[in-house]
Amino acid sequence: MRKPVVAAALALIAGAAISGSAMAQSAAAQPVAASTVAGTPMQPIRASKIILVGDSTTAVVGGWGPSFCAYHVTSFLTCVNLARGGRSSGSYFAEGSWDIALAEMQSDAYAQVYVLIQFGHNDQPGKPGRSTDLATEFPANLRRYVAETRARGAIPVLLTPLTRRQFIDGQLQNDLEPWAETIRKVAVETGTPLVDLNAASSAAVQALGPMMSAQFAQAAPSPEVAAALLTGTTIASSTGVAPTASPAAPPAAQSAPGAATLQNNAAVEPLGQARVSFDYTHLGTVGADFFARMVTEHLAEAVPALRRNLIP
Repeated sequence: MRKPVVAAALALIAGAAISGSAMAQSAAAQPVAASTVAGTPMQPIRASKIILVGDSTTAVVGGWGPSFCAYHVTSFLTCVNLARGGRSSGSYFAEGSWDIALAEMQSDAYAQVYVLIQFGHNDQPGKPGRSTDLATEFPANLRRYVAETRARGAIPVLLTPLTRRQFIDGQLQNDLEPWAETIRKVAVETGTPLVDLNAASSAAVQALGPMMSAQFAQAAPSPEVAAALLTGTTIASSTGVAPTASPAAPPAAQSAPGAATLQNNAAVEPLGQARVSFDYTHLGTVGADFFARMVTEHLAEAVPALRRNLIP
């Protein structure tokens, strides 16, 4: 009596296996379920990417870049901040940071890659191992950034440097204007989109004045600095931080720029070491949010194709 029962059970199992195999084959022959919604075919996602290249005024801890990436791009726009504190248009090349940026540009996964490039602060005189000649080296470096970005199939966007917030008798001292003007000329010469952050930030800081613009710093000013702000003339911070884009290089760094020199200096004191203090250059949360919004608005005008993926 047990043999018919066992035989019947085996037949059911075999039938179920055959049926399951047939169902699997049938499912494999059908379109992937994830590619349709209610029977309507979906187009594959074609997101884009923005790469930020520059110095501490764009970088994490001190720049507008973190706020821009966090709050001003949609989920269809990947944002990678490769800006590094203390770098000039020359030292960024020499240390190999630009090679990392070039590698980030090469990806078939993105519909388009945009590279935002902002230098100037550390290209100024008085930055041993970093300063570049305004008439020759600086514009040549900018042209190289533009050319090599395009060679990777990406789109370069030049930014003039964020203004410092130094005043004399209530008048903003925009010492970065010559570098900003050089960037404008290179942008026209190379047909590169331009975000004139220097002009926009200078106008905003001048309108706010010394005391109100001090809110953009990473920390509150000392009583002595605050008292000077009320007079309309800024003074060096009592914390010992000079109003420059990054701390001065140590004595060992006072030689011609080069990858070996920069590597050796890094063991002594990293250029643009991240720190939180009051000065007239770097940005705290309020400043980062303010200028990130400014960059976003001007970027939407300079590169209309990005507008739908930017959040004001």
